Amino acid sequence: MIRYDTSFQRLAFCLAGLAGFVDAIGFLGSGGLFVSFMSGNSTRMAIGIMEAKALALAAAALIGLFVAGVFLNIIVSAKITVAHRKVVAMSGVAALLFGAACCKWAGSDVTATGFLCVAMGASNTIFRRDGDVSIGVTYMTGTLVKLGHRLADAALGGSRTAWIPYLLLWLALIFGGILGAASYSWSQDASIGFATGFALILIPVTQRITATSKS
Repeated sequence: MIRYDTSFQRLAFCLAGLAGFVDAIGFLGSGGLFVSFMSGNSTRMAIGIMEAKALALAAAALIGLFVAGVFLNIIVSAKITVAHRKVVAMSGVAALLFGAACCKWAGSDVTATGFLCVAMGASNTIFRRDGDVSIGVTYMTGTLVKLGHRLADAALGGSRTAWIPYLLLWLALIFGGILGAASYSWSQDASIGFATGFALILIPVTQRITATSKS
């Protein structure tokens, strides 16, 4: 993450905040499953295999949809020039969130949750380098490991500030989650609309950053 300039880091913070927001409303709407945290769903699936088959199937379905979101956004972006891939990937996320909102407003909560999961998988394709994810914006275990590494480096005489972006990325997800939970409590229907609106705003933001910065 620290290899990106500050503009891209700020975009990553926004995406992590969006992920926290969406995961919170997905968790509350599904009754305890995640739409962006697949380690949690994997544990849920494992427990469900032993105790509740329906829970295991639901968790497995969400994991599959998350992977499908990654797959589809990469396939679509592969046909686009490198300079526009981030914008196309961001547009895909916004479109999927809009689909989730439409399903929610139509009364199909299960389908809406599925769209949210696909969207969160797709959001992890925005930051890719050399064929791999360079910044994971929906899962924070790796980010916290890197935070620990950078803090250790600082204690051993290395950079005193390299740990800050990782802390901010994690805090962005937490802040987004708080807003998502508050939004869901206020209005379940509006909460997905808010997420969609923010994703739409990030499309021109991504366009401007990619036009003026090095990726």
